[in-house]
Amino acid sequence: MKKTIIIISALLLGGSAFAQEETPSKFKLYGFIRNYAVLDTREVKAGTEDLYFYMPQDKNISSLTGEDLNEGLNWRFVSLTTRLGLDVSGYKFGKMGVSGKVEADFYNMNGSVAILRLRQAFMKLKWDESLLSLTIGQTWHPMAADMPHMNNLETGAPFNMFNRSPQVTADVAAGDFTFTASLLYLNHYLPTGPDGKTKNYFKYGLPEAYVGVSYKHGGVLARVGMDVLNIKPVAYVGYNNANPEKVVRGYTMDKKVAKASGLLTTMSPFAFFQYTSGKFQLRAKSVLAQAGEHLNLLSGYGFASLDDVNHVYTYTPMQDWSSFVSFSYGKKVQAMCMLGYMKQLGTTQDLAEGGALWMNTAADTKIQQAFRATPTVAWNIGKFTVSLEYNMTAAEFGRGERDLRGLYTGDKEWILNHRFICMTKFNF
Repeated sequence: MKKTIIIISALLLGGSAFAQEETPSKFKLYGFIRNYAVLDTREVKAGTEDLYFYMPQDKNISSLTGEDLNEGLNWRFVSLTTRLGLDVSGYKFGKMGVSGKVEADFYNMNGSVAILRLRQAFMKLKWDESLLSLTIGQTWHPMAADMPHMNNLETGAPFNMFNRSPQVTADVAAGDFTFTASLLYLNHYLPTGPDGKTKNYFKYGLPEAYVGVSYKHGGVLARVGMDVLNIKPVAYVGYNNANPEKVVRGYTMDKKVAKASGLLTTMSPFAFFQYTSGKFQLRAKSVLAQAGEHLNLLSGYGFASLDDVNHVYTYTPMQDWSSFVSFSYGKKVQAMCMLGYMKQLGTTQDLAEGGALWMNTAADTKIQQAFRATPTVAWNIGKFTVSLEYNMTAAEFGRGERDLRGLYTGDKEWILNHRFICMTKFNF
């Protein structure tokens, strides 16, 4: 009996000690109310009620009057992207600490009424005396996290990469260096292809992967890394009831008759540099992207070879060079500017005769290169901010036909848009 009492007491004491190893979470609600008033000098390719700006639209010459129908002032004023978020911190179980974030904003996808959409939802695991931390959930793509200094909604896209995706990311800290490896699932930001924008291409491929290293010392932060994407643009071959003799490749068809083989594999290296000194900060980023539509770059891919007899297909990615440099100075009165440049470099192999080339449909697929400058001034009054931004974007549109590398061989013409933005934001 005495032994039984001792054992029960020990178990109770052990359970109590075990429970004491758990530290409860702390919660912090945050967000902001944001308004944009925007004026453009011509029609633009943009989303989210034209707030998420990509490029000016090409000329649309009237056959009746000869005037450019896409030229002329247009404006909008909306409170979209007002944000709500919850930070979770402080939870600990033994040697394992867990933090997290849930973030949403009001967003207009297709209709006239904004809806609340999930923006970020992730947890971060860190162990005592361990150099490893794990991030699990939806958050910024490792190549998109460092953004230029500006207040426009698209934060520099398509000169800067823009992508939030579900992922498992491992960071290993070693002094001034951090080594990063990620596996990602394409969710909101998708490549285009035979069936338009769909997750199907990714579902039958391999996970997107990223590897990189960061260096941070004093006011210097530098990163280099590479994104590796594997997708399967054509999984089935079949025919359409409207034209039974025509071969249809992709996923959506009236009747599937065979499975197709062949993956598109791309590698996109990038580099980022940041320097901070007092109230001054400089950032620069450059990426040589292959089929970078999933990163919101103006890129694409096409068929390198077609074998409709054996249902074997190979692909070639369009290479796109995109870069920006930006700076910010000041605190109460803040001066900012971004300069961005992108250029199509052509596909890595010749396109197959009669094969399709799929480009990012977010902007005009005729664009060969583009430039952007965004001088901005912001007044930060406590938690209230008002900013004025001038956005000058020039895009070169190709004319005529594409060559075997997907580039236009005829005349080219630069089209210019002037965008004026007033933003007000109240953080809470």
